[in-house]
Amino acid sequence: METLIKLKHADVVDQLNQISHTLEQLNLPLPSEEMLGENKLRLTAEWIKRENEIHSMIEEYKRAVQKNIEDTRANIDYLREQDESITHLPMGPLK
Repeated sequence: METLIKLKHADVVDQLNQISHTLEQLNLPLPSEEMLGENKLRLTAEWIKRENEIHSMIEEYKRAVQKNIEDTRANIDYLREQDESITHLPMGPLK
C-alpha cells in the first residue's frame, strides 16, 4: 500500500504569514506609574512589578513563536527543494 503525502508549499507559507501577522498584533503595553497618580501603596508597586513580568513573558513567547515560524519556513523550503530535485532526476522519481 502506497501513501502519497503532498506538501502544499504556498498554503503552508500563507498560514505562516498569517500566524506571523497575528503574532505582531499581540501587544501588552507596559503600565505607566503616572497612570497610578499619587497611589504609593505596596499593592500598586506589586501590581507594576507583576505587569512588567507579564510583559517580559509575552515578549519572550513572541520571540519563541517567531523562531518556530522561521524554522518551519526553512524546513518546508528544504522539503520543496528535495521534492523538486527528486522529481527532476534523469531516470525519473525513485520508487
